[in-house]
Amino acid sequence: MTPEPKQATTEVATLGAGCYWCVEAVLEQLDGVSDVTSGFMGGQDDNVSYKQVCSGTTGHAEVVQVTYDPAVISYDEVLDWFWRLHDPTTLNRQGADVGTQYRSVIFFHSEEQARIARRSRDTLGERGSYPDPVVTEISPASVLIRAPGEHQNYYRANSSSGYCRAVIGPKLRKLGLEQ
Repeated sequence: MTPEPKQATTEVATLGAGCYWCVEAVLEQLDGVSDVTSGFMGGQDDNVSYKQVCSGTTGHAEVVQVTYDPAVISYDEVLDWFWRLHDPTTLNRQGADVGTQYRSVIFFHSEEQARIARRSRDTLGERGSYPDPVVTEISPASVLIRAPGEHQNYYRANSSSGYCRAVIGPKLRKLGLEQ
């Protein structure tokens, strides 16, 4: 009797680290990541528009939801990239992007993810990785509000635009991920 093939399993991580275009461009390049969806999470209303979120009044954060294969890349490794791709010490700000929608946040999907995220954040602080305290929020995941279609795979579709050349490209080069 032939054993049945193992089903591939995937897990989901939801992370906010400023502009989701930048976060998406980094995480979609990692081995083991099968999908990255840009959207919003953490606000009071599940029916908001991009324009409303940009106002900074809805409580939502710009996030990416990452689908990955834990046999190839662990949640710890996804978090390692998360810490490297942004400044987790600036409250409600990443570079020129300012507002609560740009906060550093990890939305956990299980108690195990919450435990790993807290340990990862605490270890960062204990190591003195940054001159200022890490202010990353760790909260339970809620409904992902998918960003408009033109915001998905933004860097791939618009790599020659000014924003991509000035902001995303240098970030990818700094992290050794430039295509």
